[in-house]
Amino acid sequence: MASSRCCCCFGFTTTDIPITTTTTTTRSYRPQFVQHMIQLQQLPPHPSNPCRHFLHHSPASSSSARLLNATSLPCTSSSSSSSSPWDDKPYELLPNGRISYLDEQDIVSFLDPPKHLIPLDPSSFNPASYLWKKIEDIPEERRRRLLSLLNPRLISRAWEIAGTRYDDPKLAVKSASNLLSHADDHALPLEFWNCRTSGGPLAIAWMKYLKKALFYSKERTYGRFIGGSLLEGISSSFIPLYFTIREIHEVVSTEQPCDLAYEFGDGLLDLSDYPRGFPKPAKHPWPFCDQVVVYVRHLGPGVLVGQAWQEGEALEQVPTKLCGEILMVKDNSGGM
Repeated sequence: MASSRCCCCFGFTTTDIPITTTTTTTRSYRPQFVQHMIQLQQLPPHPSNPCRHFLHHSPASSSSARLLNATSLPCTSSSSSSSSPWDDKPYELLPNGRISYLDEQDIVSFLDPPKHLIPLDPSSFNPASYLWKKIEDIPEERRRRLLSLLNPRLISRAWEIAGTRYDDPKLAVKSASNLLSHADDHALPLEFWNCRTSGGPLAIAWMKYLKKALFYSKERTYGRFIGGSLLEGISSSFIPLYFTIREIHEVVSTEQPCDLAYEFGDGLLDLSDYPRGFPKPAKHPWPFCDQVVVYVRHLGPGVLVGQAWQEGEALEQVPTKLCGEILMVKDNSGGM
């Protein structure tokens, strides 16, 4: 197990460390994480991190450094306005010229750990708390990169981990969105979110990448899914896909915990003050008119994960999942 003396240098406590190993500890770390440790070892002491000195003298850190005697250190973004190296986010420059940020890769590795790593006893830490902290560490403007980094399987895994959030009373009351947590505040602006699904039936296959808008009207919170790519203009006119938002504690079909429900209904909402440029509400096309509900969990600041269910109007109809899990990341650019 990683040395508990240096764990707070990475923003979590001993009980938050999510992995242990079946072999030698130093060989269990992925290269990016070890590189990050070495870089921290070379930085000056940080006034807010008293354990910085423990890392410098930690035997685990020294052995990790020996493992990478032929590996270059990650780059850090340079800026004349940075007053300390601690203000920079470490990254790797990949062979194809693209940048791989270590804070983003930490999330990928946590959701999809290497086979030689095994999870700690779940009772010793809360996975949702660790994931929330890791998302919080990523700057707002970079969080949308998670949409391309997390494949459908990892999005499903994120849904599972978000379910452990309810075991932590303090974490359970946190919200990924100011608008969703303060629905009675009329001054909150329109929010846009970028979303990714794992596809589904032919009728919704075009919704793999889409946008979501959240807004407040008539003392209620509403939303709208907006199709992406070439169909965005068509969907804006003919498939408005408005829904109402309400707090709910469990997924009806599975009785699993959740935070919110996006209820599509028939689409004929009595909305007279919807956002400028939005189309008038219209009847949903099939299958959205067949009692479709998206159940949502808060995953981290500005990040949600959901499940879409087609529950059906007929009493004898068995609810079915409309598509795989949906990852939703708040768009901080301020527009569509």
